Amino acid sequence: MTTPASEWFMLTPAGVLYAFARQQPDDTELALQALLAGERTLDAAGWADRAAIAPSISEQALAQGWVQLLQRPLQGPDAKLDDFLQHVIASLSGERRAVLASAEGFCLGRSGMEQDEADTLSAAAADYSDFAARQARRGWDGATRYVSFHSEPEFLLPSYSFLPFWVDGAGYWLVLGGEPLLNNPALVELLWGIKEAGTRFAGNRSL
Repeated sequence: MTTPASEWFMLTPAGVLYAFARQQPDDTELALQALLAGERTLDAAGWADRAAIAPSISEQALAQGWVQLLQRPLQGPDAKLDDFLQHVIASLSGERRAVLASAEGFCLGRSGMEQDEADTLSAAAADYSDFAARQARRGWDGATRYVSFHSEPEFLLPSYSFLPFWVDGAGYWLVLGGEPLLNNPALVELLWGIKEAGTRFAGNRSL
């Protein structure tokens, strides 16, 4: 009798956008985040050890496209976050111009732009965080999601897109120049790298 090969679970870019979108994730979102909590991908048993509800949500996660099955395990980012950050975020922008900012407005990484522009965009992200928080208090959560700014009235391609996400209670903004290329494994690598960095950014305040 042939023993079937093991399978490993990994978040997709869509799964990352879903799982890390809120400051206070629910149980399903926390279970999905657990897939990026280790140094390598998890099989079914490993995922269940990290998230008790994993067996009950795995079918839904696969059907929704949040998770994919791998035939071999993958190792997480083994470089220091500072070393690979600019390369990872660059591939998420059609112009290879990108900034990773803390929610309080500090530039944590940049690619394809000077430091002054990156600092300005990071500060803009923090200002938008305040705006989004005010709107949420007034009862409209729409501003807490994604936002794009356009230079042309046709609204074909944005000049910049701002993507907020949360990792272990800390807020971040990804600012992308030109077309955002979010359906990209680099997005998973970015979040995995931040998760592995652990307490490096733990001092950042929330959105």
